[in-house]
Amino acid sequence: MTKKIVLFFVPLLLYLGLLGALPLMEPDEARYSLIPAAMNATGNYVTPQIKNTVYLEKPPLAYWATAVSFKIFGENDFSARLFAALCAWGCIVLVYFIGRHWRNEEAGLYAAAVLTVSSFHFMLGRINILDMPLTFFLCLSIWLGYLALTETGKKYLFYFFYFTCALTFLTKGLIGLMLPFGILIIWLGWMGRPRDILRLISPVGIVIFAAVVCPWLILAQKENPDFIWFFFVQEHFLRYTTSMHGKGEPFYFYLPVILAGTIPWSVYLIRAYPQRHITEYLYAKDANRLLIVWFLLIFVFYTVSSSKLPTYIAPVFLPLALFAGSVFRRFAECEADKNSRLRSIIYYIVLAGQSLLVTVALLAPLFLKKYSAAEKGLVVMISDNWWYLIIPPLAAVLLMTFLPDLIGRRLKQGWFAAVYILSALFLSGILFPLNDFLAPYRSAHVAKDAIAGHLPAGQDLYQYRVNFYGIDFYNKIRTPIVEDFGELGSGILKLPAAERKHYFLTVDEFVQLGRQKKEIYCITQHQERLKDIKSRMPQVDVLWDNGAFYLLRITNS
Repeated sequence: MTKKIVLFFVPLLLYLGLLGALPLMEPDEARYSLIPAAMNATGNYVTPQIKNTVYLEKPPLAYWATAVSFKIFGENDFSARLFAALCAWGCIVLVYFIGRHWRNEEAGLYAAAVLTVSSFHFMLGRINILDMPLTFFLCLSIWLGYLALTETGKKYLFYFFYFTCALTFLTKGLIGLMLPFGILIIWLGWMGRPRDILRLISPVGIVIFAAVVCPWLILAQKENPDFIWFFFVQEHFLRYTTSMHGKGEPFYFYLPVILAGTIPWSVYLIRAYPQRHITEYLYAKDANRLLIVWFLLIFVFYTVSSSKLPTYIAPVFLPLALFAGSVFRRFAECEADKNSRLRSIIYYIVLAGQSLLVTVALLAPLFLKKYSAAEKGLVVMISDNWWYLIIPPLAAVLLMTFLPDLIGRRLKQGWFAAVYILSALFLSGILFPLNDFLAPYRSAHVAKDAIAGHLPAGQDLYQYRVNFYGIDFYNKIRTPIVEDFGELGSGILKLPAAERKHYFLTVDEFVQLGRQKKEIYCITQHQERLKDIKSRMPQVDVLWDNGAFYLLRITNS
């Protein structure tokens, strides 16, 4: 029963059952939903397109999977996120099998439980972007490569290793080769087995990799003459070595991401971590070294990169879960053991601090709303139901401060089970206030009905100095963009001149159009852009707004 709860029931609720709790967020989720929707609409599954422009920044595997999901379940929030959620679930199952292989079933279940309630994995596993599929295929390839090197007489494992490397490549490019091979080569060197590095070279495996990857590469190059340069040079070499997609973040950028991503279970590691004989709590030497290399190479690789995003670091949470799961498993076997007085004091202080920080974060929007209303600065539009929405996560985080320890003292067991269940309740409960706080600003879904009700049939809806892909996705229209082209720049240059002029305008072109036509409709965000439009156009009527989005009719009477 424990196995079913950890591997199926709780992940089913967290990673699938609540996929529709939040609408698609801008820009990434809406972008990666609009692309597979366009694939299904056009029948072109080779060249990804967004707003009819070529978009070759990423390989197409995740787009294909989402396009299939759309075919089966329709185009909605659930089906858009389904592939990412299944990959997150796949990671949970993967750490279970790894822990079971290295120690026993209990070790696997504890590792799976830890990963399930890691806040980073939970949040990323319900977002329609490429990092969770990448994490699953990358970590699966590392594991298969390890098995191939350690399980004698099973050459087919090398073939599966190359196959999963190919899937990783088709998810996000060359790191599908670089990271698995790099981790395994460094691990072999550390283990004193440099001669085994040559075993990683499998002629049959290379053929399998090429058979999976090359058809798309060849077809993409055939359809797009600049594909090879753009995809391999700009989106790999230049993206890694320059800050073209980042802001030059500091070297310690990922440390707070990792620390926050282990909330809420990491606090309890203070109590469970052994005072001595740590080796009894972990795995064999070769396994421990693989996890260390797995963590460090990925961490260092992205740390030295000039372009950093928090989601890149996702694969390190699997080795962390395996280490932590092994510690929790060993602690559960001797829950009667007592910590030192100093350790107990630190544990309760940190536990109380975590609860206090969460409580402050949940209550802060109430005060921000009052401040924004008084100062007319930052607009915070939480609903009047905020108190009801934050009661479940507040209750869970309050219970986490004392209930697991109370159960452990009274029953001499069940301490970690209480931590696991309360963490799951906290994470699921946080989604609803998160939706109330984010959706009015970060999702175009909030304007869907207003657009459908106010936009006349056949009329264009211009996006003024914003580009919300979700408007196109939710309302099934193609919106012209005014001066916020961003990542579409290279694709725009390939469009016919007439199409480019119609759908991608400068501000001056838009103003001229507004003065020529009897009426046009547009949508924008934030009051400064609204004021900008009003200062440039003859007559501007606000048809609908929510304090963040503004749907406008511009008339020339």
